[in-house]
Amino acid sequence: MKKLGLIIFLVFSLLSADAHVVVQELENMSASDATGAYLLLGFEHILPLGLDHILFVLGLFLLSPQIKPLFSQSIAFTLAHSITLSLSMYGVITPPSRIIEPLIAISIVYVALENIFTNKVKPTRLGIVFLFGLIHGMGFAGALSEIGLPQNAYLLSLVMFNVGVELGQITVILLAYILMARWFSNKPYYRHRIVMPLSIGIACIAAYWVVERIFFS
Repeated sequence: MKKLGLIIFLVFSLLSADAHVVVQELENMSASDATGAYLLLGFEHILPLGLDHILFVLGLFLLSPQIKPLFSQSIAFTLAHSITLSLSMYGVITPPSRIIEPLIAISIVYVALENIFTNKVKPTRLGIVFLFGLIHGMGFAGALSEIGLPQNAYLLSLVMFNVGVELGQITVILLAYILMARWFSNKPYYRHRIVMPLSIGIACIAAYWVVERIFFS
């Protein structure tokens, strides 16, 4: 019950933009507590909290729900955001959120527009996904820095948060596959009735975020 209470406390800390976990609570966290708590925090940062990251992953999925291109893009995105998340949490880089958050929204717009104007995955998309992964990793770091990491399990907690993020992204892809690709990806109307409308919707939402995050945040 104590471990469950600690995990709930950390999750509610992540929900609040101004919340900071009490330092002593972090210091008293054992390695096993950190494993569960930060794994859950990483997952929660995608589902249900990370609508922008969800839309980015869906944007990648929509253009080609085939396993091979999705696997390559997933590896590129994972590697990239792991790098910047780690560098940010260790203080090597200190990206300002007022720049990173609009860039995350712009990355979603780009992916959605690419889905609209092309019908196949171009070789350049892998590099673009890696670049955007670097940006998203700094966004993950901004959220994680709100609660901090326990000093006695700093690296383990960071790794588990990252694993949780990956599990959240995989869940999004699996749900998209089960709900859409499994039934409709081979249909002749898949692109025009599913990919195009959803990509336009994603682009509009992300464009709104760009304006909001630049001018009203």
